[in-house]
Amino acid sequence: MSGTHIALHDPEGRLEAELPLDRELHKALVKAVLGWTGNPGLPPADLQRIALLLTGTARIVAADVRRAANLLPEDHAARALADVVLEEADRRLFVPPEATARCVQCHARLVRALYERLDRLAGVAPQAVTAP
Repeated sequence: MSGTHIALHDPEGRLEAELPLDRELHKALVKAVLGWTGNPGLPPADLQRIALLLTGTARIVAADVRRAANLLPEDHAARALADVVLEEADRRLFVPPEATARCVQCHARLVRALYERLDRLAGVAPQAVTAP
């Protein structure tokens, strides 16, 4: 990987709505990260990259959860549970990711929880969820 970075300016959130995530790739990464017992022995730069990848994934999946939940009536139980998960996601994503195994695992758990909530919303309102 080169030392250059590309920053995307997307104030309208179009990328979140238009780019499908490779869910299987992210599930495999989450599984690998959550399988770590202790220090994985990765350099801090690699931990930072993984944390950033999981942070971006969490933001996009959270947006999918939010869109799906907003299609349900405000008093629907699935929407209330989604709101709880989204509040926790917002709280965790507010803090910049660190280059530590603990932070990476925290973000992996968040991605897993968001995908689980998205799947549950698909069971309640399948037309609300179009992500793979």
